[in-house]
Amino acid sequence: MKSLLALMAMATILLPGAARAAPVSEGEAYAVGLEAYAYAYPMVLMEVTRRVATNAREGRLRAPMNQFSHMRRYPDATFRDVVRPNADTLYSSLWYDVGNEPLILTLPDTAGRYHVVPIMDMWTEVFATLGTRTTGNDGGTVALVGPRWQGTLPKGMRMVRSPTDMGWIIGRIQTNGADDYDHVHTLQARYAATPLSAWGKPQAAAAPAKADPSVDMTTPPVEQVAALAPDAFFALFAETMKRNPPHATDIAILLRMEKVGLEAGRSFDLGKAEPAVQRGLARAAADGYRRIVERRRSVPLSRDGWVALGNALGVYGNDYLQRAFIGYAGLGALPPEEAIYPMAPVDGDGKPLNGAARYVLHFDKERIPPADAFWSLTMYGADQFFAANPLGRFAIGDRDKLNFNADGSLDLYIQTDSPGTDKEANWLPAPAGPFTMNLRLYLPRREALEGRWTPPPVKRVP
Repeated sequence: MKSLLALMAMATILLPGAARAAPVSEGEAYAVGLEAYAYAYPMVLMEVTRRVATNAREGRLRAPMNQFSHMRRYPDATFRDVVRPNADTLYSSLWYDVGNEPLILTLPDTAGRYHVVPIMDMWTEVFATLGTRTTGNDGGTVALVGPRWQGTLPKGMRMVRSPTDMGWIIGRIQTNGADDYDHVHTLQARYAATPLSAWGKPQAAAAPAKADPSVDMTTPPVEQVAALAPDAFFALFAETMKRNPPHATDIAILLRMEKVGLEAGRSFDLGKAEPAVQRGLARAAADGYRRIVERRRSVPLSRDGWVALGNALGVYGNDYLQRAFIGYAGLGALPPEEAIYPMAPVDGDGKPLNGAARYVLHFDKERIPPADAFWSLTMYGADQFFAANPLGRFAIGDRDKLNFNADGSLDLYIQTDSPGTDKEANWLPAPAGPFTMNLRLYLPRREALEGRWTPPPVKRVP
């Protein structure tokens, strides 16, 4: 009996678990790698975006960690930091690190104006939204704390716990055109972020930070990630995950990744993996990226040619492919209760939209987009960014001086050249080549959230 127990003990030492895992074949490594790439992609994209945004150079939405930066005007065709930006609000951005101590966030009183402050962890999950819909328009303070922090906050202060040490706040304040910029700037100036240790003390001016010349400040982050070699991609993922733990529901994918040596909390060197694993993960990285990009093709179109991304925005659960696709196609997307983003890649006949044609989007009087805050239609080129046009107009919506038809209906003209001076108020300029559009509804009404209202078809004009 003692010999048997000794043998069992030795087996436990030599063979972790019930038995030593069999070598992983290239095929299995490939299958695991496809899942791992989709799982890892949002965090890698967030880390690359963070490095660019916090590299302390002058520019829009760029500031050191735990400091707010603000867009002073709408993004234009030169903006490349985030794909599919909006031209409805002025952004206020903060990349936070609360691994060591909480950060006290001060929000402005907007006097009834719509605003939203989504807080996104490094997996791109919007785990909290502050602002009009949730906390109101009166401003105030909250304490953002890290996943492992234990301590005491000032009496009466609300605590919001981040699932990861780092993350991104990308606030939006409703902005009603260029004439409204100055007023919104006064609201932006009232945002503040203060470490708990400095709360209630005189604030010294932040010391200027030095830029890291090794950070690529020219190539859009989404393109930088696409260009990462498999070993660099998985290594960066493993390093970033050390301080930004998986969610409680991720156990299954973590067990899958362990088979190829990807373990939470540990570095990963693909070059030291078994040859079969190296080959499998290298293939999986290339195919995994294509799988994310092509996700759009698998999302069903409505009968009128719009892609309804559904309610899995901002909070994704274990739908890792959807999470990765939204990161690729719209990093920083709001949860549907704050905004929905129907996308039009084709016209009502199913043909891809292209500036070589002319289009009209007609809303019957009773089918005007149902939004309690506001709505807009935004134009994007094939690269998912704004395309330069003579008007510098990248979106059009209910805050513009639109001309409605006599019966209360509305026609929006979508084309490259002017539809005529009498129609220019309703013109959304299109680029010369392929394009897509997003219809944004902020604080969408119930009929839009439940699918009882959908956008009309984009009709090609003969």
